[in-house]
Amino acid sequence: MFVQVCLYFYCKCLWRCLKFVVRKLTGQCELQRICYNTKPGAARTMKIEASLKGSKSKRLQTSVSVHPDAIEKTIDDIMELKRINPDINPQLGVSLQACLLQIVGYRNLIAEVEKLRREPYDSENPQHEEMLLKLWKCLKPNSPLKARISKQWCEIGFQGDDPKTDFRGMGLLGLYNLVYFAEWDTEIAQQVLSDSLHPKYSQLSKAEWEKKKFDKAIGYSFAIVGINITDLAYNLLVSGALKTHFYNVAPEAPTLTHFQQTFCYLMHEFHKFWIEEDPLDIMEFNRVREKFHKQILKQLQNPEMALCPHFAASESLINM
Repeated sequence: MFVQVCLYFYCKCLWRCLKFVVRKLTGQCELQRICYNTKPGAARTMKIEASLKGSKSKRLQTSVSVHPDAIEKTIDDIMELKRINPDINPQLGVSLQACLLQIVGYRNLIAEVEKLRREPYDSENPQHEEMLLKLWKCLKPNSPLKARISKQWCEIGFQGDDPKTDFRGMGLLGLYNLVYFAEWDTEIAQQVLSDSLHPKYSQLSKAEWEKKKFDKAIGYSFAIVGINITDLAYNLLVSGALKTHFYNVAPEAPTLTHFQQTFCYLMHEFHKFWIEEDPLDIMEFNRVREKFHKQILKQLQNPEMALCPHFAASESLINM
């Protein structure tokens, strides 16, 4: 234990000495070298974040957790502390600001998502009830709901006649995600719902089914799986795994909309993954989910990764 502690401090001192030598040789601090030598996106932002957090300066360490309104002032403080002339290095301030907006935005997104997750569904709240009914209308536009408490809810994958009990694990976050998917990606959501009920009649042709020997065609409960995938997305967010994706697709601060778009992508991809896995029965759900989770984590290890390219950032990110 003592040897490990000594080794840690030795490496830390050696690293700082190396940084000092490199600065003297290049005339640039670590933040400058990162911004000038790493292209915009997750690779740059994650290096900037690690550099600020690992700094011996408390001012730099706390810069990753400032209020969004204080970011410009924070950039000025960093430039002053690092003795960088903003007139000679105007692009550096712009690049640092973009990175800090993403870093601070990610922290704020976690707080916003956590707040929704902790808020329970309340059947006495008109807004909650309105969202739930909107979910039904988006998924089943040609089948009117006969009553608020009804076995019809099982048709879209809830467990009983009152969906409120199914939201306990993820709170309002599960409902928000399902409604977003059904409202903004309606065609795909309806197709996934249909396939989950009748997997053998999915978009795969008969020849494809025979080729893959899918003889069991096990379906799943759409809404329950949606809440479960919400949990998966939430854990990816809180663990920091989604930084790669968000720093590549959000030119500034990632928002709740980015999170919901990611949920839509995960729902669609999990559906395809489920069919490909061809499980024996629904009891294999946890195994399939864990395998899917590991696949997504592996993809996110690539600093170039954007899970849903059709939500990619605008050209302004490339020009920073």
